Amino acid sequence: MEQTLNDLFPIEEISEGCILSKTGEYSVAYELTKPEIFTLSREELEALHQAWVKALRVLPPNSVLHVQDWFAESVFQADFENADTSFLTRASEGFFNERPHLDHRAYLFLTKRPAGSSTDSPSLSGMLKKTLIAEELLKSQGVQEFLGLAGQFERILSDSGQIRFRRLDNDELTGSGEAGRAGIFEQYCQLTAKALPVTRDIAFSREDGVRIGDYQGLLYTLADAEFLPAQCSSQRVYTPYSTDRTAFPIGFATALGPLLNCNHLYNQYIFIEEMAAVRKKMELKQRRMQSLSTHARENSLGSESIQGFLNEALSGGRQLVSAHFNVFAWSEEPADIKNYKKDIPSAISNLGAVPHLETVDAPSIWYAGIPGNAFALPDYERFRTFAEQAACLLMPETHYRSSVSSFGIRLGDRISGYPMQVDISDEPMRTGKITNRNKFVLGGSGSGKSFFTNHLVRSYYEQGAHIVLVDVGGSYKGLCDLLEGYYFTYTEDAPIQFNPFWMADGEKPDTEKKESLKALLLALWKKGDEAFLRSEYVALSNALQGYYEFLSVNTSVFPCFDSFYEYLRDEFVRVLAEDRVKAKDFDMDNFLYVLRPFYEGGEYDHLLNATEQLDLLQQRLIIFELDNIKDHPILFPVVTIIIMEVFISKMRRLKGIRKVILIEEAWKAIAKEGMSEYIKYLFKTVRKFFGEAIVVTQEVEDIISSEVVKQAIINNSDCKILLDQSKFQNRFDEIQSLLGLTEKDKTLVLSVNKNNEPGKKYKEVFISLGNGHSKVYRTEVSLEEYLTYTTEETEKMKVQAYAAQYGSFRNGVARLAEEMRQELNK
Repeated sequence: MEQTLNDLFPIEEISEGCILSKTGEYSVAYELTKPEIFTLSREELEALHQAWVKALRVLPPNSVLHVQDWFAESVFQADFENADTSFLTRASEGFFNERPHLDHRAYLFLTKRPAGSSTDSPSLSGMLKKTLIAEELLKSQGVQEFLGLAGQFERILSDSGQIRFRRLDNDELTGSGEAGRAGIFEQYCQLTAKALPVTRDIAFSREDGVRIGDYQGLLYTLADAEFLPAQCSSQRVYTPYSTDRTAFPIGFATALGPLLNCNHLYNQYIFIEEMAAVRKKMELKQRRMQSLSTHARENSLGSESIQGFLNEALSGGRQLVSAHFNVFAWSEEPADIKNYKKDIPSAISNLGAVPHLETVDAPSIWYAGIPGNAFALPDYERFRTFAEQAACLLMPETHYRSSVSSFGIRLGDRISGYPMQVDISDEPMRTGKITNRNKFVLGGSGSGKSFFTNHLVRSYYEQGAHIVLVDVGGSYKGLCDLLEGYYFTYTEDAPIQFNPFWMADGEKPDTEKKESLKALLLALWKKGDEAFLRSEYVALSNALQGYYEFLSVNTSVFPCFDSFYEYLRDEFVRVLAEDRVKAKDFDMDNFLYVLRPFYEGGEYDHLLNATEQLDLLQQRLIIFELDNIKDHPILFPVVTIIIMEVFISKMRRLKGIRKVILIEEAWKAIAKEGMSEYIKYLFKTVRKFFGEAIVVTQEVEDIISSEVVKQAIINNSDCKILLDQSKFQNRFDEIQSLLGLTEKDKTLVLSVNKNNEPGKKYKEVFISLGNGHSKVYRTEVSLEEYLTYTTEETEKMKVQAYAAQYGSFRNGVARLAEEMRQELNK
């Protein structure tokens, strides 16, 4: 005989956010936000476990904690509708479209059975008849006391800093709130978070257990003390991410949550009973077994076990509870069910427990999982233990979450590579995790360092940032070509050219501009260790002032070093003569002679007389590639001064716009050329101008040997980004000490690339945002992004060839990517 769900449904009423069952129990419901997987240290996992134990102690007798963790298969839905989406962003959306992952949501129900109610668990058939209303429910005092204790429970766990609670209201419980969203009862009974146009039948059978619509359910229980783990803890070692030097911790029960890749529910019940009544029952059972000990040795052992359990409870002040845990998985595909029957028992066995597949009693256990109906769980499906042991089997972790901020970089989570928005600049500043946006990037050769920074630069550029990048090695040429930025490099055929004297029409040189030009002229004139006179500094100030006044009158004169040199030679000498400036105060002849190589016809006449790529202030991506001049005694110091002038100009003049200066390996050469003070100034000051400075290096010795790095860069970079450090794991203690990394950070860093997903091409990156806020992500990108970022010489040459053939870098990348995909699909 078929029955409707209404006939069997155990809930009588929803009122003021509380659930009232037909048997008189009342419940309060919360949605939980749990800490992210792979981010907690051993100490943090233990602290979270102790918080659960402490919270359980405030719950009154005849109450139950029911935690229900949902892990439902979902896919990433790409956004192709945004008209502003760039070429690489569209490629990324297509690459990740329909990427599968598990969507996690967690609910917590605290249920109280009124005093005087029967303690016998109602059977399934017993739900057909209502009981009389308990006296406790007729008076509000009992309910309010329980809600007060529930508030204490919530506060204890919230104060741990690891879990956030949100009380569910009537609409969320019933599903009458947000359009298209199912209430928690409908979610459970229909196995979906979305309201369905039709309902799914629920069928119970001895063979199949529970079937909901087309979904076949599988139910595995942890309900018999005999089959539970011999030992349990707040944590266990996750071998795939561990090394000889580090043990990577995860929650003890995490294998039944985020790491179990299938549609499943993990139900956790902890029943709080009357201690005196429980002890009385157990003592009665112990005496009965003791009296029968002569008939069987098992009775003697059982008696001793119960006695030891009671002694431990009394001497240690332990809280006695009864508990039940189960995993309910579902799928409409027989092949999935076949895999589940291997995967779920394997996960349970990894905990040291014996998995038990429920069939006959599966309907009763599933029925008890309806929110607010935990007391329907039969007594024989529970086991007695201490609260400390029961709490070990609570699910402590969840999947990675995207940043709330709309700004950031797209990275992937470690388990599935699901793409997420990761803000490592603004959101951490707002939340107080960091006090500046500066970043220090460390990664050995081949670790993916330049690949990651390409991805970071491109992401920031597309979100409006102005970027000045100093490179040695040509790692950013492809990105610059795609984004049509300015790319300055030096070759014999096309030597590097600038024009620091040029200004847009109508502009006048401000103090910053004139100071940077004076610094440039002094660097060209004087040796690095040679001091300049105050009178020489004043003369250069007057010369620059007179030069720009001269330009305002003679509008046909083009601003550049040549015209400035000619102004000094032809006009300013007369000013000096009129002012009777002596040669010992300012030696014009010496000045003109030393600067002659930079004037027309000189060896370096190209350097300061550019006629193209002049508006550096408004250009949002400027890359200086210094590989060919990093050891040049004249060109390199001049170029570095110009680079600094460009960024300082942006930093001070572009109000409300994000500014980024990224210095690759060139920082070593810059520091050698007497620019260390500038680097120190930059890292301490840039945050005041909505800017961030990023330094990238690959050698451990670079950190150890450079005082600039240790004192200026590391101390003023709250965000530390490390790529694969496996080459340095035997000496990582030095890096850890210099960077101020915690033991948790060390464990995370050494887990990078330890267990990458087969068949996927990506590398992982460790990101630390202040003390205690660290994660490892995937840097996984589309083929188009890969071809843009690649630093492999053969791949770069092929991309450039396609760009030349098809008219632009973008067209070349698109064509090459398409051909490579076709080749892979053959």
